[in-house]
Amino acid sequence: MTLQILTADSLSPLRHGFFTRRGGASSGIFAGLNCGPGSSDQSETVRTNRARVAQAMQLAPGALVSLHQTHSADVIALDAPLPDGATLPKADAMVTATPGLGLAILTADCQPVLFADHAAGVIGAAHAGWRGALGGVLENTLDAMEALGAARASTCAVIGPCISQRAYEVGPEFLEDFIADDPAHTRFFANGQNGRYQFDLTGFGLFRLRAAGIGDVCWTGHCTYSDPKMFYSYRRSVHEGHADYGRLISAIRL
Repeated sequence: MTLQILTADSLSPLRHGFFTRRGGASSGIFAGLNCGPGSSDQSETVRTNRARVAQAMQLAPGALVSLHQTHSADVIALDAPLPDGATLPKADAMVTATPGLGLAILTADCQPVLFADHAAGVIGAAHAGWRGALGGVLENTLDAMEALGAARASTCAVIGPCISQRAYEVGPEFLEDFIADDPAHTRFFANGQNGRYQFDLTGFGLFRLRAAGIGDVCWTGHCTYSDPKMFYSYRRSVHEGHADYGRLISAIRL
């Protein structure tokens, strides 16, 4: 099956994509394009899937760099592919100004965010779940891009497929964490059932980036939880009693 790749006009003509689960070699609960080496899927199958993504990005597999994501606000700058067999850096965002280098983020409900300052020739990619977004990973990505010569007012960002507010139920302790940071954050929560809330992750990500002075930002509008044919979802896998779940990949290159 052909890979299905979602793109955004604001990031074009840079080669980029939010890859769905379609077109991969994995089977069972991972059926499709599972690109997560941290999953219990067969490692050779994951490598095959990632090689297909690299080919679609017109990159050698080693030039498509990903991270050991930890839900942090840490960002690294790259100027070359990682050496063969190297341990993946622990961080949740990357930036580069090096042509021929691809930045890849893995998600399964969290926000994958791709950045570009076309004029400066600087790109970025961030994994922004609630913890990373609250901790400042999006702002830190813009700071790291500026250190390479980008201007945030000239930078655009696109939030890819992630969990939507209608599918993201949280408890009162979750709301308390956000209120402790800023009482105004209550606007990203809607009342749910039985004393619980519905959290607007993408609304929060859009707000943080706009408040940071980014030139343009949007969300593709796709909910990972609500479309099992197109997307993996950690939360859906828990609700369905699966032992594990696949990881989606989003990538951008100069």
